[in-house]
Amino acid sequence: MANSMLKENLEKVFTQIQKGNNLGEKIDLVGATKMQSAEIINEAISYGLKIVAENKVQEFREKNKLLIGCEQHFIGHLQTNKVKYLIGKVSLIHSVDSLHLAEEINKQAEKRNLVQEVLIEINVGNEVQKSGLEFSLAKEEVLKIAHLCPYIKVVGLMSMLPRSEDKNYLAELCKNMRELYDELKTCGLHFKHLSVGTSGDYEIAIANGSNMIRLGRTIFGERNYGEVK
Repeated sequence: MANSMLKENLEKVFTQIQKGNNLGEKIDLVGATKMQSAEIINEAISYGLKIVAENKVQEFREKNKLLIGCEQHFIGHLQTNKVKYLIGKVSLIHSVDSLHLAEEINKQAEKRNLVQEVLIEINVGNEVQKSGLEFSLAKEEVLKIAHLCPYIKVVGLMSMLPRSEDKNYLAELCKNMRELYDELKTCGLHFKHLSVGTSGDYEIAIANGSNMIRLGRTIFGERNYGEVK
């Protein structure tokens, strides 16, 4: 992608989110940098992108020390045997989808004598092919994770919306996530992030309570799967 296009894409998103979500909350933009080179990511950072995130641990390990002046998150499915490569190196893990994974993050954080901030992933559409806590059981499970894992700080929720052309359905799911988020906030958790919305649905998400969006294609253009970045 031409440099000017990357800058234009970012400026468009910044304009869209500058007024915040429908509740007036500031929206955090996370650049989903899967298959992007460190050079391109650093260019995006120079245009104002403040948070970047990888989907795969191996890509994170290859690029994290090459990125300058940004906050780094992890947004992909995380296996317990790879947790050790992220603890203390990413400021936020979005995709904690089970107590088992949370316990491993807690264990690795304790080894390093630090507290790792995380989001709990909720399968809001109850899709069998997707990770995340079942929505109907989520409140109890989130509170259990927060109680049992002292080296984890649960700072919010994350979800992937289903692929659907039904905007009303997607809006309803976003509202459900917001209601759960607000309910858990009243339980003494220090919530600050509701991470819902990717390139295909972020406008619906921020119109219905999301305050963090994860954009890849919208910023960087279509990924070239023929190239290894």
